[in-house]
Amino acid sequence: MRDLDKALADILAIRSQIAATTAFRGYGPAALAATGGVALVTTLAQAVLLDDPTAEPFVFFSGWAAAALVSAAIIYVEMRGRSHRLHSDLADAMILNAIEQFLPAAAAGAMLGLLLYRFSPENLWMLPGLLQLLVSLGIFASVRSLPRGVALSGAFYFIAGLIVLMLAARDHALSPWTMGLPFVAGQLLTAAIVHVSSGAGDAEE
Repeated sequence: MRDLDKALADILAIRSQIAATTAFRGYGPAALAATGGVALVTTLAQAVLLDDPTAEPFVFFSGWAAAALVSAAIIYVEMRGRSHRLHSDLADAMILNAIEQFLPAAAAGAMLGLLLYRFSPENLWMLPGLLQLLVSLGIFASVRSLPRGVALSGAFYFIAGLIVLMLAARDHALSPWTMGLPFVAGQLLTAAIVHVSSGAGDAEE
């Protein structure tokens, strides 16, 4: 029985190693572009509905938290379908590996937002730029299993985060434009890179 358990453990370890070293093709350009659309809709809605986002940080960030959850659901649904189609038996292991790579950055962003809101609300103006920097780190953490060009998206989010922090430092104000437009551009850029790297035929699958 011990030999059987060891053999099963070895098989799982080998599958995990293969999943970690195989290029992940589960991210689809359609879903990534759709998340850019979600960011654009959120930006426009807040620009119209929020007279002063700085005075209503809870409403401002709640809207973006909802947008993030919708975007994550869109990506996950397409990721499962593409992974099982393209990676077959390795699909579940590769999905788990992809989530594990990005999860620390996502968790850090959520906890950072909660801590600033609870203990330092006067510094919430920094959060949009910091979130963009964390997205950059999440992309760079995942880049080994993604198309090489995706590193450009990581660089874009890194530069955008720094620019947003510099702009917000002038008046410490929250803006749906500096929060949303980098995500619109970043997600569309990522979708274009994935589309080109996977080929037009694969993008339509």
